[in-house]
Amino acid sequence: MSTLFQPYTLRSLTIPNRVWMAPMCQYSAEMAGPNMGAATDWHFAHYAARAAGGTGLILVEATAVSPEGRISPGDLGIWNTTQVESLRRITDFLKEQGTVPGIQLAHAGRKASTDLPWRGGDPVDPEAHGWQPVAPSPVPFDEGHPVPTELTVEQIHAVTAQFVAAARNALAAGFEVAEIHGAHGYLIGEFLSPHSNQRQDAYGGSFENRVRFGLEVVDAVRAVWPDRLPLFFRISATDWLEEAGWTQDDTVRFAALLKEHGVDLLDVSSGGNAPRVRIPTGPGYQVPFAARVRAETGLAVAAVGMITEPAQAEKIVAHGEADAVLLGRELLRNPSWARGAARALGGEVPVPPQYLRSV
Repeated sequence: MSTLFQPYTLRSLTIPNRVWMAPMCQYSAEMAGPNMGAATDWHFAHYAARAAGGTGLILVEATAVSPEGRISPGDLGIWNTTQVESLRRITDFLKEQGTVPGIQLAHAGRKASTDLPWRGGDPVDPEAHGWQPVAPSPVPFDEGHPVPTELTVEQIHAVTAQFVAAARNALAAGFEVAEIHGAHGYLIGEFLSPHSNQRQDAYGGSFENRVRFGLEVVDAVRAVWPDRLPLFFRISATDWLEEAGWTQDDTVRFAALLKEHGVDLLDVSSGGNAPRVRIPTGPGYQVPFAARVRAETGLAVAAVGMITEPAQAEKIVAHGEADAVLLGRELLRNPSWARGAARALGGEVPVPPQYLRSV
């Protein structure tokens, strides 16, 4: 029997298989007015299709904990009840299909206030309905990007409180997995890396200081997230920088701390904190990062990055390199990837009765 299509239990939650959907921003939320940040029909259709296709867990895209935490004006938010109601429609449908709904809670930090990717993704000035980004240090992400405002200690604590409020809202919206976004050069990841964190206080300098904010967010969210439900953390395993960056060794060391602080699974990606770095991509190129964390810390992991073929995904899970695979672009191309993979590997996924003629 296929390992990929065996259930997987974390705390009291059982996920029906190990084919999971990675969080991928759609930049399609309501962009203005009282519904700003709310999910739209696009989000419902997008996530519903992958649930009907047999995906075991869907992690809804980076969802901002505050207006200033959005990457773009089109980002989802979860700081008010209107947004909660728009997301509950999605979680209800996912559960009806047997899919576990999860959400990634995020703050974009210095990479905030940019335009939609298909409109160029350039920074949006406050004069043009953008906003001022914040960061651990006043270091811009790239040339042409604004100098972010350095957060004070009081403001850091306020952002932690925003993550807590977002976690409570996520529960009210019907999500069963919460993932804290600490990857890809967004705010928590900016604190982790010496490339972007040049502070001289308790939140900068040493490894212990740079991970402090991330652990405080984890502790605060874990305190309000039900004990019966799992908490994930997404990390960039490396900045892919030759010097003065976050490294694989840092990730393993941090993963052990995250496990102690109540994180149940590490979602292992890489990069995003420095522009124009050279990343040697290829099929499964990030899987070794996840495998090392799992082997050296015992923390459960999910692998992501150019996982496209059923046999490839099966091998990753069956050989113990990861506990699950997260598919991104492949699920954009094929919403029913899980169903096809189950046929190829001798596994099973639920099929909506409306689609039984396709089996």
